[in-house]
Amino acid sequence: MTTGKASPARAAVGDKPVFAYIASLPQPQRRIAERIDRLAADALPGLQRSVKWGMAYYGVGDGWCFSSGAFASHVKLMFINGTALAPVPPVTPVAMGKSTRGVEIASLDEIDETQVVAWMKQVAALPGAGKRPTKK
Repeated sequence: MTTGKASPARAAVGDKPVFAYIASLPQPQRRIAERIDRLAADALPGLQRSVKWGMAYYGVGDGWCFSSGAFASHVKLMFINGTALAPVPPVTPVAMGKSTRGVEIASLDEIDETQVVAWMKQVAALPGAGKRPTKK
């Protein structure tokens, strides 16, 4: 059951934990999370998944780019480094970093797939959170 907070899903790296997290969600959050996951998989070659802080995290390369978390009435899709995106996503989340921005989606009809995919591709081209420094 989702509340006003992220789910109690345990942190784990990989596709299986994220798919299990999504499958555990009630409707309509499950359909929204499934669609976000499919858009990410189709748009980003080399997509990596993880469950962190009760949400699905997505990344490419060495860092995380965005997260998708279900709440009581919506799914939050939050972009790390979201202030660098064009246009900047409208929602500023609490306690997710000063540059994180995103959208809150209450139904499948609210997903602007063209815009979401554009943001996914833009943010994947930026250094992600947790990116390890390169050796010189």
